Amino acid sequence: QVQLVESGGGTVQPGGSLRLSCAASGSIFSIDAMGWYRQAPGKQRELVAAITRGGTTNYTHSVKGRFTISRDSAKKVYLQMNSLKPEDSAVYYCDAVGRMATLTPFVSWGQGTQVTVSS
Repeated sequence: QVQLVESGGGTVQPGGSLRLSCAASGSIFSIDAMGWYRQAPGKQRELVAAITRGGTTNYTHSVKGRFTISRDSAKKVYLQMNSLKPEDSAVYYCDAVGRMATLTPFVSWGQGTQVTVSS
């Protein structure tokens, strides 16, 4: 099994910053990509940002220029969120796609961390 543990959520005022972290563990052979999704009440889960093993990044339009996704190892990913807006409030989920030690493909999700932007 593959486990993802997120941290770094919280409450911040508009214009503030937060940094989310996600660490993967388990019998992992390789991780091809990791990403961050978010889901606000009454809305569908949406991709916020993703990064491949090779370092290619992808962002949803609404966060471009404000959020930065990065990896400092094969199993850890961060989301630096600056200039936060109330509409960024949501539960943020980390996900990872790769292969387990048995070479079985996997897609795993973290438990989610709440981000609230409010004055």
